[in-house]
Amino acid sequence: MHTQVRTCGAWITWHRIATIDNNPFPESSWDSNGALNGSRWHTINSFKRHTALEVHNPEGGEDKISNLHDSILLHILSYLPTREVVGTCILSTRWKNLWTCVENIDFDDSFLYSSRVFGYPMKVTTFMHFVHRFLQLREESDIKKFRLSCRVCFSASHVCSWLSIVIRHNVQDLDLCLFVEEPFMLPQCVFSSKTLTSLKLEMNCVLELPTSTCFPFLKTLHLCLVTFRDDSSTQRLLSSCPMLRELAILDCEWMNLKLVAISISSLKSLIIDDLPFFGSTDDLNGCKIKIDAASLTFLKYSGYLSNEICLYNLSSSVNASIHIPILYEKRNQIAFRAVKLFRGLHKISAARISSRAIESLFIADIEKDRLPIFYNLTHLELSMELENHSIGPLKELLQCLPKLQSLHFSEGLDPCMHLCEDDWNLRSVPPCFLSSLKTVKYSNFHGNDTEISFLRNLLEIALVLEKLNIVCSKRPFGDLKKQKEVEDQLQSGHGGSVSCAIKFM
Repeated sequence: MHTQVRTCGAWITWHRIATIDNNPFPESSWDSNGALNGSRWHTINSFKRHTALEVHNPEGGEDKISNLHDSILLHILSYLPTREVVGTCILSTRWKNLWTCVENIDFDDSFLYSSRVFGYPMKVTTFMHFVHRFLQLREESDIKKFRLSCRVCFSASHVCSWLSIVIRHNVQDLDLCLFVEEPFMLPQCVFSSKTLTSLKLEMNCVLELPTSTCFPFLKTLHLCLVTFRDDSSTQRLLSSCPMLRELAILDCEWMNLKLVAISISSLKSLIIDDLPFFGSTDDLNGCKIKIDAASLTFLKYSGYLSNEICLYNLSSSVNASIHIPILYEKRNQIAFRAVKLFRGLHKISAARISSRAIESLFIADIEKDRLPIFYNLTHLELSMELENHSIGPLKELLQCLPKLQSLHFSEGLDPCMHLCEDDWNLRSVPPCFLSSLKTVKYSNFHGNDTEISFLRNLLEIALVLEKLNIVCSKRPFGDLKKQKEVEDQLQSGHGGSVSCAIKFM
């Protein structure tokens, strides 16, 4: 028989654990600042009676949830926000202390700025006291995951104290989102943890690092919004993670750096996101980032190449995703850096590239600085709508992909696009169209004349094409009769593969 546990009284317990020193959940009255009397006390009792009915099943059956083993209940609680986990303590004696053993802890003060309980705005001090009391009263068992999102300006010393406690509890996964209004440094113990396997740090200030950092077992490192102080401290951090497998650097400030090397033999995934761009175009001088990662299998870069990226020793197993918007005032500088970036990718097997990134590779002023031939690249996905001015650069790029087997137009064509007669009738057909291109996928299909003409021309020059998969747009695309008409139009041309199967999805 199905039973349920609800924790809609979580804030009641949140407030009480923050204000009571001895027993966190006594039945006695509260002091004048935290007292709940009269109708409010009845509200709590009403909640407890209502919840008890739910836990003990209104049909008189067995309380199956409370009879589950602690490990199962704790696993269930691990999916709830911590304030709701604590709220379960008032369900029954069975649940009273269970919350003190949870391995996953999640504190977020964002609800303080949107919630009201009993008509009174929740106070920052209540949140701080709750976190402090929770960590004090918790069992001595290890913490698996700890997430904290709060404004540090209210009490930096409290935040450091909490993190020190968490580190002592051998935390493995630490996720911090800290809003800072003045210089702030994380406690040194964070940077010498021997148990951390994942560290995610979002902090809008200079990343202050101790003179010594050591993460012997760290496998995941995410840095977001931080400003790197200097070359030496940044290099020290990146060199202190010998087992790192995943590195993400998102919207960080590199302006204080001149040269940094990411040379980690164990690294499998690297994401660098330099968007959005808030500075002036004069800031494109940036620093040089040398990336040497022979084990890398995934590389994602999004940004204006304000920093010069140099790739070394990438293997053929790399799947790359590249988006480079064009700042026309600096298009030549960006183009040179884009070509250099793609030269380092010459061994990759799969790529997801925006049309803007492709355009940056074929700016007329750098025509002498040619791309290499990508002999290993078998799958190409275009991540943006194809526009009129993207057709030429795409044709140039396809000339460099002699082994391409799969081509995906993930966003289709720009709705305003109008093809000229020779736009897709290539004077020099790419080698892959004659010998290797087996599958084309076209997404966001609306069935307009431009799309049909585009695909028909493609079918005529793709001599070994076996599959054309067409994914219709969110708006319903006709019926089977309409699809058959489109299919007939696509096959009405001459030449091309005689065995290509067209499938609507």
